[in-house]
Amino acid sequence: MGRSRRTIPEELLLLALDPATGTTAQPQSLDLGLAGAQLVELALAGRIAPDGDRIAVVLPRPTGDPTLDSALELLRRRGSPVRAVHWIGGPRLGLRQTYLTHLERCGMVHAVAGQMCGVLPTTRYQATDTAISREIRARLDNAIRTGVPPDPRTAALAALAHAVGLGKHLYPGNEGRSSRSRLRDLIRHDPMGGLVAHAVMDVQNGVAAQPRRAPAAGPPGPGAGRQPAARATDGTPGVPAQPRRGSMARVGAR
Repeated sequence: MGRSRRTIPEELLLLALDPATGTTAQPQSLDLGLAGAQLVELALAGRIAPDGDRIAVVLPRPTGDPTLDSALELLRRRGSPVRAVHWIGGPRLGLRQTYLTHLERCGMVHAVAGQMCGVLPTTRYQATDTAISREIRARLDNAIRTGVPPDPRTAALAALAHAVGLGKHLYPGNEGRSSRSRLRDLIRHDPMGGLVAHAVMDVQNGVAAQPRRAPAAGPPGPGAGRQPAARATDGTPGVPAQPRRGSMARVGAR
């Protein structure tokens, strides 16, 4: 994959950067969005493909992007297709900081050291070329304003921006309500982006489900028959929904 084109994780992070404060909007959900954006980028590169609600590796050849290739290798090691919601909900410690450092190395942002309460060291990131961020934002604005189906990259970016809650950052207040609604509607224009965006929202809403191990054979316990089995979101009986996940580890810019 050539480096002349910005990746969707990079563009999502640039959209989330607040030019006034140097911090990222929606930092906790953004971590999930970046993991999802990697999946979309790998799909656009022909390395993975959706298999129902799962992700399958179809071409394990490296892309040339170290961060994407690390994700691709982890997917390959799974050996079988993995549910998108489980992949996105897995630990992604340092992913946001990895991309911030990458953007700094590419000259798109620069780090500004500071202190919180005059004691705790902090790092904020300012865009060095605001024209890049304006171009990314203009693509979303154009898709929202014209109603013309956007290209797959823009559609996926819009879906992820909505999924992580950037709509209220990009289009705030009552005056931005219709734009936020149209941003949400763009999710239907890219199947992979839609799959990943819904998985991101499912993780945030705590509806991801994992199969429960079959109980050991034996006589029923004293509580048998008193409580019906939980049902997963796909209707499978006996699969309890996961509890809502806690906050992601805080890394990089706040």
